[in-house]
Amino acid sequence: MSDLIEDPSSNAPEFSVTEISGAVKRVIEGEFGRVRVRGEVGRVARPRSGHLYLDLKDDRAVLAGVIWKGVAGKLATQPEEGMEVVATGRLTTFAGQSRYQMIIEEIAPAGAGALMAMLEKRKAALAAEGLFAAERKRALPHIPEVIGVVTSPSGAVIRDILHRLRDRFPRRVIIWPVAVQGERCAGEVAAAIRGFGALEPGGPVPRPDLLIVARGGGSIEDLWGFNEEIVVRAAAESPIPLISAVGHETDTTLIDLAADYRAPTPTAAAERAVPVRRELIAAVDALGARLTAAAGRGLTQRGQRLRDLARALPRPETLVGQAAQRLDFLGERLPAALRTATHAQRLRLQRAAGGLRPGVLGRMVARARADLTSRRERLMPALSRGIDARGDALRQIGRGLRRASVERTLAQRARDRAAIGQRLLRAADARTEAARTRLDGLERLRQTLGYRATLRRGYAVVRAEDGVVTGAEQARAAKLLEIEFHDGSVQTAPTRRPRTRPDTPTPEDQGRLL
Repeated sequence: MSDLIEDPSSNAPEFSVTEISGAVKRVIEGEFGRVRVRGEVGRVARPRSGHLYLDLKDDRAVLAGVIWKGVAGKLATQPEEGMEVVATGRLTTFAGQSRYQMIIEEIAPAGAGALMAMLEKRKAALAAEGLFAAERKRALPHIPEVIGVVTSPSGAVIRDILHRLRDRFPRRVIIWPVAVQGERCAGEVAAAIRGFGALEPGGPVPRPDLLIVARGGGSIEDLWGFNEEIVVRAAAESPIPLISAVGHETDTTLIDLAADYRAPTPTAAAERAVPVRRELIAAVDALGARLTAAAGRGLTQRGQRLRDLARALPRPETLVGQAAQRLDFLGERLPAALRTATHAQRLRLQRAAGGLRPGVLGRMVARARADLTSRRERLMPALSRGIDARGDALRQIGRGLRRASVERTLAQRARDRAAIGQRLLRAADARTEAARTRLDGLERLRQTLGYRATLRRGYAVVRAEDGVVTGAEQARAAKLLEIEFHDGSVQTAPTRRPRTRPDTPTPEDQGRLL
């Protein structure tokens, strides 16, 4: 009977593990072709392959998720642990670990609350690094030459900025077009900020002096690209001062905190970038007017001060009157003083010339020449006697020495004596030449100071019986005058004619007495 009873499970088909895994995979993928799952992001893993692995969980279950590399790079919002998201994709299985998982094709924060939580977390992390510190912020240039604008080239923002700059102070503007919304926004904005900073000053594309990152208003999702870490770090590291003008006045993004200045609107950013040219011109004109008025007041005050001081000064006539009178008095005395000084110098010259007569100079020269000749004649015998005496002494000393030593000594002494003789002869010649030079100088001085050289210049010497005549009265008293010129003498008798002014010769007397 037991043989007739069959095991119910014996008729069940047998499946291999792979077949079971494939069947489960088909069932799950067929039933859940595309699903949307809401949950909190748990573990997040980013291996080198570029794929992204994460867990979606709630208070009861956990669902594994995979985002392939091509999708992960295009996500507008990167998932972070603790973030509540809504993931869109399809369910599948992973046979290698006997588990099911979700292939995520899209992922987005689950409402503004999740975005704000993630924003606050990112803000705290970046603030801890000091990217929002006040000491990192730089002063904006007062009047930039070139302004770089990072924004969409087709929106109203760039038109508002250009219009405002044109009204206030026209400047050169370089626009770097970027996407201001969507998945490409963060990368393009960061690349634009770094691109402007990499420009070389003075290059073909001028480097801006100021950057403006601008976008119009929108929701937190629309502005999320300006909250990305890559944009915040690019703004903080920018070598060019940066103005953030993202959204309206009530919108705040992380780039606003990292920028050097936050403008509530793009128009306000343009107003902060440049001053009003007309106001600057008016201010300069006002300062110029104040400067002119101050200079005028200063000149007026100094003029009045000068006039006040001038009243305390004496009159010019009083200062120079006595000096002018003294000058007139001295001017009247000057001709007589000049004549007196000339006469005194002439007498002094005559007294000095009296001791330099030709006879006296000739005798001095003759005595010097005779003395020099006598000294020279006595010099050579004296030298010979001295040399002989020293030679005798040397011979007496050398007799006690050996013959070889005596010969060397005598030879050396002879050489020394010859050298001494040569030195004495040179000394005698030098002294003779010096005496001859001095004698020649005295002869030239005699000829220069002699009266005959003076006669050649047109003068004459008047002599009477008792010697040289030096005055008119002495000439009139003489019976016969001899007048010596440079080429001969003339004798004449003086004429005795009364004179009204003895000290002033008439032209006729000047002709006779020269």
